[in-house]
Amino acid sequence: MTFKAEDFFDLSVFSHRKIFQDVEMVWEVLPLIGDYIKKHIKPNVSGIRNGKDIISGKKILDNGAVVHAGAFLMDDEIELGAGVVVEPGAMITGPVIIGEKTEVRQGAYIRGKIITGPGCVIGHTTEMKNAIMTGGSKAGHFAYIGDSVIGKVNLGAGTKLANFKLTEDIINVRIGGSAGEKISTGLRKFGAILGDGVSSGCNSVMMPGTILGKNCLIYPNTTVIGAHGANTIIKQKDAFCLEVRK
Repeated sequence: MTFKAEDFFDLSVFSHRKIFQDVEMVWEVLPLIGDYIKKHIKPNVSGIRNGKDIISGKKILDNGAVVHAGAFLMDDEIELGAGVVVEPGAMITGPVIIGEKTEVRQGAYIRGKIITGPGCVIGHTTEMKNAIMTGGSKAGHFAYIGDSVIGKVNLGAGTKLANFKLTEDIINVRIGGSAGEKISTGLRKFGAILGDGVSSGCNSVMMPGTILGKNCLIYPNTTVIGAHGANTIIKQKDAFCLEVRK
């Protein structure tokens, strides 16, 4: 199994693909996100923000992005692409670049250092920080996405991408699961890499350092550990054992 960004994502749809150009292991992009955004962001919300939440009506930017009343834009370091919709109750803290036609739904919490490609969904009470969605990424309900990169995926309600070990150790990637070969990432915080076509069932959890190749399928209520290649099916067999099938 190799770990280049191109092994996981169709980067032709991602306008910020240059962030990966000098990255050997795909997780090495995570510490680069904040600086990349600062160099490439084109903020466009200061005219509607004025230091306050939007308390009446809705605001429409020149590119057709819509920010509804009740949304809270915490600072000016926010770029909303053409056709973006930010629903009431969403909170966005910069720096962030939100790609065109992305939906930021009611109650979403974006905590900074976020890049999305086109057509993404950051759903109801979904929380994100220091992460990339490459495009067509759907996190519709109750998800947590921290220190992660996800492609054109669908996350079932309650999917959590855990990004920090309770022991506060450096996070390792384990090939094939909890008993596999370990690769040190050098990172204290690292959630998951989810390739295009991954689908997760409701209430699934990706343990820190989870890596899933394209078109993996995760059954509901499953806790996933380690790196698994494309087209893998993973489900919880019992409290202590995963069943993995190609």
